[in-house]
Amino acid sequence: MIRTATLADVPVIHAMVRELADYEKALHEARATEEQLREALFGERPAAFAHIAEDDTTGEPVGFCLWFLNFSTWRGVHGIYLEDLYVRPEARGGGHGKALLTELARICVERGYERLEWSVLDWNEPSINFYKALGAAPQDEWTVYRLTDGALARLGS
Repeated sequence: MIRTATLADVPVIHAMVRELADYEKALHEARATEEQLREALFGERPAAFAHIAEDDTTGEPVGFCLWFLNFSTWRGVHGIYLEDLYVRPEARGGGHGKALLTELARICVERGYERLEWSVLDWNEPSINFYKALGAAPQDEWTVYRLTDGALARLGS
């Protein structure tokens, strides 16, 4: 049901990234190309990792997660930051999302990582309820800040 992504999965990962962006009402912001994903996941120095959820009957990819390592200076160990978790609408409710998160939690436990973190849009009640049911706790005291585009260029120049 869950497996590590391979190079051959890049096109389907790319397609699902775009499906997720569309669901999040931000398709216009999803500019990543297949080549960029290929390099990030399978290049000389991979910066990210991915897992695929497959349909139990057909073996077709129905979801994915893409993640990378972060580091806690307070705990002194790595953790996993889950960048994207997506299950296609027709496959939701089949346990694929939970199986993907279970695999990431297993990796954390196996490797001694002490955190599995991600962000969720505040309007995405189905996902929020799903995460809470798994025991995840919102970090309400933290606010995410981001520099992109012109602001990033100005600061970095």
